[in-house]
Amino acid sequence: MAPAKKKVAKKARRPLKPDADGVVRLSGGNPQIAKGEGDEVVQAFIKAMPGWTKAIGARIDAIVMRGVPKAAKAVKWNTPLHGFGDGTWFLAFHVYAKYVKVTFFRGADMQPMPPETSKAKGVRYLHVREGEFDEKQFAGWVKQASKLPGEKM
Repeated sequence: MAPAKKKVAKKARRPLKPDADGVVRLSGGNPQIAKGEGDEVVQAFIKAMPGWTKAIGARIDAIVMRGVPKAAKAVKWNTPLHGFGDGTWFLAFHVYAKYVKVTFFRGADMQPMPPETSKAKGVRYLHVREGEFDEKQFAGWVKQASKLPGEKM
């Protein structure tokens, strides 16, 4: 008979501390922003993005709004979303230490497809690294993504 396993107490998570600017940043620098709907909460997220990623976040938002002027906006799960205003979304982005990850929820249906694969069916990613943002290609993907069915979230 095998000896009984000892139960190991789980360590309590320490609350994350805000940076000098008062923003709590998660792993990779992703800002922890309260969920909400509308432009104001997305702009708060972008403002809290660290370093060079802030300019990328602002460009992503501007290109989406230029291509899809009536796009709905929200922040959920510390991630800005752009969509159709009916609870479905076509694009999201998230901050990592070395890139901003843009999610196209129906990216596998776009031509050309965004370069990064996903385990989730139909999802494709674009990793935007410092100094490597092809805004023309991105704008084309935004237009395509906005014409495809959104992802319900």
